[in-house]
Amino acid sequence: MKRRLILLSVVSVALVAGAGWYVYGTFDANPSASGASAQAAPGQPAPTVQTVNGETVVVVAADVQRASHIDVAPLVGVAIRPSSEAYATVVDLQPLFDLRNRLATARADYQTLRAQAGNSHAQYERSRVLFEDDRNISQKSLQDAGAVMQTDQAKLQAAEAAQSSLDATMRQQFGDALASAAMAPSSDLFQRLLAGRTVVLRVTLSAGYTGIAPAHITVDTPNGQPVAAQMLSASPQGDPAVQGNPYFYAAGSTLPVGTRTSAHVPSSNQGTSGIAIPERAVVWYGGQRWVYVRTAPTRFTRRFVPAATTSTDEQGFVVSSGFHAGDQVVMDGAQLLLSEELRPQGIATACKDPPECDD
Repeated sequence: MKRRLILLSVVSVALVAGAGWYVYGTFDANPSASGASAQAAPGQPAPTVQTVNGETVVVVAADVQRASHIDVAPLVGVAIRPSSEAYATVVDLQPLFDLRNRLATARADYQTLRAQAGNSHAQYERSRVLFEDDRNISQKSLQDAGAVMQTDQAKLQAAEAAQSSLDATMRQQFGDALASAAMAPSSDLFQRLLAGRTVVLRVTLSAGYTGIAPAHITVDTPNGQPVAAQMLSASPQGDPAVQGNPYFYAAGSTLPVGTRTSAHVPSSNQGTSGIAIPERAVVWYGGQRWVYVRTAPTRFTRRFVPAATTSTDEQGFVVSSGFHAGDQVVMDGAQLLLSEELRPQGIATACKDPPECDD
């Protein structure tokens, strides 16, 4: 019995040792089998990152670009016209509306007195003819008709003077353009002012500003969106808090009365050339602006957009250095390229999403 147990133990140890040797031999003969699944499938090379002449280059095959919807567009040159800032204040137009109502009343009174003075003058002429024609009326009647005519003429002159005074007051406070709009029977500008769809700003250009005031400027709003403003006329009154040359500008906005903001005034100096970079092409990294430029059919390089020479524009960002017209800039897919560039390189994983391999 004891011999039988010893024999069974020896056989069991031999079987276990043989199995272990077989397993060891199998895995030792295929040392890279477990890593093979981590390699990209043949014909679909994964993007790689290289360093060429000190620049980081992301290499993406053409078919991968199409699959990832990476699109590029050429940069275009634009004219850069330097601008300066000016102070702007939203003007209270209620005095203009009040003056306009008073002027309308004065005009109506003037027309009434003009008609009345015409009638009294005609009545006096008839009385004079009758008096001279064998005194068909009394001299007193002629004198009464003359007195009425003179009174009406004096009232008419007073009404005309009041109308001229209101007109002058309006022009002294609000300039020729606003005064003319207020007195016009049907003025589109004045209707927009009454409806509150347009505001008037007093923009004070610095005393050192050369040239005539520009016809169009942009004005900052509280929500950060600039609005266009069109010049109306010079302002007869200046801002007591700002020294310079004041002008009235109309802007299609609903800014509150008394709002102080900044206006961007184009310079009268000769402009320079620059390159417009669309805003959709810009990616942010490290608190700075970057764009990806395709330097070869499968190569992309990230370039810095210099903040010191950029200016926000309806065309995007306008720069004067670092780029050239015709550079192929990534419009769609720049964030994918940035993610690929920043991804740790040389780490092979058997799963699609590396964080899931932590388990």
